[in-house]
Amino acid sequence: MGVLMSKKQQVEKVQKCNAVVSAFQAGIKERPAPPKPADEEVEEGDGPAESSATPDQKNADEAEEEETDNNADPSTSASARDECKVNQESWSRLRDGKGVEPEDLDKSHQLTPPAFVRPKREADDDQPVEVELLKKEQSPNDEICDVCEVWTADDLYPCRICTRMFHDGCLRELGYLREEALQEMKDTAHTVTGWSCYYCDNLNLLLTEEEMYSLMETFKQCKIIPESCLVSDELLQYRHFASKQQFDKDLTDEQEEEVLGQFSALDPEKKGHIEWSDFLYFESLVVLRKFRSENSMVRLLTAKERNNARSVFLGLDLDEDGVITRAECRQAQQSWFHKLNKDLQSCNVSISHVGPMCESSPVSSCSERSKTDDSRPVTWADFLKESAIYLLAARPNSSAMHIRVPL
Repeated sequence: MGVLMSKKQQVEKVQKCNAVVSAFQAGIKERPAPPKPADEEVEEGDGPAESSATPDQKNADEAEEEETDNNADPSTSASARDECKVNQESWSRLRDGKGVEPEDLDKSHQLTPPAFVRPKREADDDQPVEVELLKKEQSPNDEICDVCEVWTADDLYPCRICTRMFHDGCLRELGYLREEALQEMKDTAHTVTGWSCYYCDNLNLLLTEEEMYSLMETFKQCKIIPESCLVSDELLQYRHFASKQQFDKDLTDEQEEEVLGQFSALDPEKKGHIEWSDFLYFESLVVLRKFRSENSMVRLLTAKERNNARSVFLGLDLDEDGVITRAECRQAQQSWFHKLNKDLQSCNVSISHVGPMCESSPVSSCSERSKTDDSRPVTWADFLKESAIYLLAARPNSSAMHIRVPL
């Protein structure tokens, strides 16, 4: 079919050229050629000469204009073009969910990076999911490397979320992990802490095309530049703008304190800024909480995450009646983040101030309200639905806290 279409296009092109040539010849025959003075011939000659030289003259003019612009302010025009190109590439990477291109990691790589495909919502996405409490799911790791598809036994490193396995050399050649991240993988992949692969570590990949478009529009309206770090003032400005857009009102003093608490939780190493990936993951969770039901988020959990939730629930259900209290449920939700904190007390302090940026209620009111229902019974099904967002938030390898755990 492709060849037939190509021949058809060639035939049409030849027919058009023949028609133009015929019209031109007919015009030449019909045009009178009266004698003209020399001056007029010169003047008329100037016309055709000018028209025939138009492309060259145009190119010369453009080159001259460009040279003039460069001479006027070369650094400004060049920097503006470079900045525009960088921003376009950043938005493209953000849409594709890649975050940072392998080329940006200053590492020569030979393997082709994978193509990320965003998920689509199914018709039964919001329907309840039957997950048995006492039946542990089998989730054996793959036997071959996800990159090179070669088996080498102990040289493979597993992901703690999915079943994929990787060679450290393949990840190095792929270009997605820096040296410090590769060392972290080697140190934690075979421990209880575990390591999340580049699929599971990127929470932004959980968003559909529509959800990602909504998030990108918010970033553009708030003048957020992709792949840039945010200081506290920029985060406050972003939250003020978002509140004005969504609720047509400014943040209160209590809400500003909450945002600063969120900043501290996303900057656990006290660098003075939030890494782009942590900010993106935080906002991705905000989108999930806004557009997805609890049943929909349960469907995002892997077998390993569901088994983890089972173990925690059974450990809290000492009387084995299939019910725990609301206070025990919050204790379990905090346990998802133990892998990132050696000191449990510091973990409780840091995550107590973390919450979705879109929430308008202050942390104090949430904590007061939560104290009134500490004894409320929570079944296994409710526990899994309420904990799904926290299990997802615990996926990244980052030590930042991307979501609030209620007190």
